[in-house]
Amino acid sequence: MRKTLFAFAAALAVALVPALAIAASAAGGDAHAGGAPHLDGAHLSLIWSLPFAGMLLSIAVFPLVAPHFWEHHFGKISAAWIVVVLAPFLAIFGWQLTLFEVLHLMLLEYLPFIILLLALFTVAGGIHFAGSFQGTPLSNTAFLAGGTFIASWTGTTGASMLLIRPVMRANKDRQHKVHVIVFFIFLVSNIGGSLTPLGDPPLFLGFLKGVSFFWPTVHMFLPMMFLSLLLLGLFFAMDTFLYRKEGGPQRRLAALEAAPERKTKIGINGWPNVALLGGVVGAVLMSGLWNPGIGFDVYHVHVEIQNLLRDLLLLLITWVSWRFTDREHRRANEFNWHPILEVAKLFAGIFVTIVPVIAILKAGENGALSMVIGAVTGEDGQPVNTAYFWLTGILSSFLDNAPTYLVFFNAAGGDATQLMGPLSGTLLAISAGAVFMGANSYIGNAPNFMVKAIAESSGIRMPSFFGYLAWSGLILVPLFGLVTLVFFL
Repeated sequence: MRKTLFAFAAALAVALVPALAIAASAAGGDAHAGGAPHLDGAHLSLIWSLPFAGMLLSIAVFPLVAPHFWEHHFGKISAAWIVVVLAPFLAIFGWQLTLFEVLHLMLLEYLPFIILLLALFTVAGGIHFAGSFQGTPLSNTAFLAGGTFIASWTGTTGASMLLIRPVMRANKDRQHKVHVIVFFIFLVSNIGGSLTPLGDPPLFLGFLKGVSFFWPTVHMFLPMMFLSLLLLGLFFAMDTFLYRKEGGPQRRLAALEAAPERKTKIGINGWPNVALLGGVVGAVLMSGLWNPGIGFDVYHVHVEIQNLLRDLLLLLITWVSWRFTDREHRRANEFNWHPILEVAKLFAGIFVTIVPVIAILKAGENGALSMVIGAVTGEDGQPVNTAYFWLTGILSSFLDNAPTYLVFFNAAGGDATQLMGPLSGTLLAISAGAVFMGANSYIGNAPNFMVKAIAESSGIRMPSFFGYLAWSGLILVPLFGLVTLVFFL
């Protein structure tokens, strides 16, 4: 079975490389235009989107049809798709453009992304909630509501890593608990990050582009509360039905008698990591507020000193947390490195294969995806906010929501002053689409996949890629329709 799958993947890669090379032969790529390499997305055909589609299908299909194979070889599969993209780049565009694209991706996007996730993962893994609340409908709903609130201030990744283990322990004795994790991803890992630039990467990119820090707090508050209250109400009803089906209070008493330690009050161990979590937030905030205008170039890639300092501080915080946290706290959290390694390997493939797709989108009306850009502009030349909300959201469901936000931010003019003023409805549509609909798939936002990996490492059978799409399609999409009617029509 493994040999067959390897042969299929290799054959697909071999078939795609020449196809991409043929497409690349007509593409514009000047390795020295303007003193720096340049990839012209206007000359890239949709063939360049095939490796990205293959990467997504690998994530979707392999865990479903060959879970053991995927568990041991997902890193190799991700690396294979990277080769499928980089081989035509190197052969057709030359080493200059290839080197520039790789360095630009690694230094400005992938490494900062992974370093931040690593810091939040390590620090949150050193904070242990001793004891446990009982996983009743009321306590579960209250816990999800609290997690949704703090996600805008600790980031969706920080809140997810901090709270996913306590919620799993609280529901350890429940027969039905997959829905708890799914709603956790909806609320804590995504929608809760709506109110500040610290909450979700798209909003932080908007902050760097000139959107004021508290603009999301003011403008995203009502849509976020509207959607969160609907989801919390739906969750409470679903959890109540399943709780009663399991035996309700009688089962709870039996669980307490079997595990009397579950009666203990909740307490927090690893308090120094709470301070370190504040340090992570401070380091990220510093990189956005402090701009000394100092930097250096690495083969035409400009690295600003505040961003380098941020990443170094985050690595230092990660080391301090790992070195000085009592190992007992991490053992109690069932902490291991597999989830962050899985995210690092898979998102390496996603980040590389998405490069041509983003280039095509950035080409706007001149690109192969011009229909996407044209759909957000009316005949009178004015932005169509409903289209901005749904197209930003749909692409954020399957592309990384941060670059997708930037694409539509630029499509709307890219002027933060205008977007916060006369076009505030458009900026709200872009922001809400990127943040809210990142919950639609496991790869829409990094915490989604991390929560899934942690839950599965604890023995919870999470839905497959397509199974999760069914959950989001049945629950989230109708609610997004209500959000559209209330806020964007």
